[in-house]
Amino acid sequence: MSKTLVQQQFGAHAAAYVTSAVHAKGASLTRVVELVGPKAGWHALDIATGAGHMALAFAPHVAKVVASDITPEMLAETAKLAAAKGHTNVETAEADAEALAFADASFDLVSCRIAPHHFANVPRFIAEVARVLRPGGTFALVDNISPCAETTPGFAADDLAAADVVYNLLEKIRDPSHGRALTAAAWRGLMAGSGLASAHQEIMDKTMPFRPWVKQQSVTAGRIAELEGIIEEASSCLAAFLKPAAIEGDDFTFTLRELVLIARKV
Repeated sequence: MSKTLVQQQFGAHAAAYVTSAVHAKGASLTRVVELVGPKAGWHALDIATGAGHMALAFAPHVAKVVASDITPEMLAETAKLAAAKGHTNVETAEADAEALAFADASFDLVSCRIAPHHFANVPRFIAEVARVLRPGGTFALVDNISPCAETTPGFAADDLAAADVVYNLLEKIRDPSHGRALTAAAWRGLMAGSGLASAHQEIMDKTMPFRPWVKQQSVTAGRIAELEGIIEEASSCLAAFLKPAAIEGDDFTFTLRELVLIARKV
């Protein structure tokens, strides 16, 4: 995944992420804070912060939060939102998730929410998280995951693999900067041997209205029709994962899955 493409895509839509319901008010936001139990003296880092919602959720509970991102426009929105909410302990920093510009063992908490599916080298990202965390520090991850036996039980492995491919294609058509949404098992595999020990995992449903989902990325009419066609013609496995449902007007909803994973640096 080209980092320039990510910067272009998110820079063009930075302001939309400030008010995005999924990012600003998603259930995983408060759930992560509850699971982590942040301490008043902690120094925290939020990677690929976007408009800063995860960083600002932790800000009232810790000494300092560094909200980092590769996209300057996103960092500008984060700074404005932090000021509007009166968070004086938040600073922004331009940083690549796969090459963090921070010293070893700098943070008590590292978080990353709804972003790693854009990263080109997820193992490198995990290695960087482990490097900048202090011993005993906490890593809090939230990201969209693809169909697997844990999200969509009762289907054969081949059916799940095919649904995984089509689901990631769906995301890529909507947002060209999408890289790959991993499965829950793949995330656990990446943690093994990283120095990060999984302490808690859960999968949360996330219901998405289709029209706002495509509007957020300024998807063209032709691409919208293509996305609708993929969902309408989805295999039984992918349909069981997406759970499309009609709502008022010409819109419909579908369901994505978020993995919430809490790990400790050993």
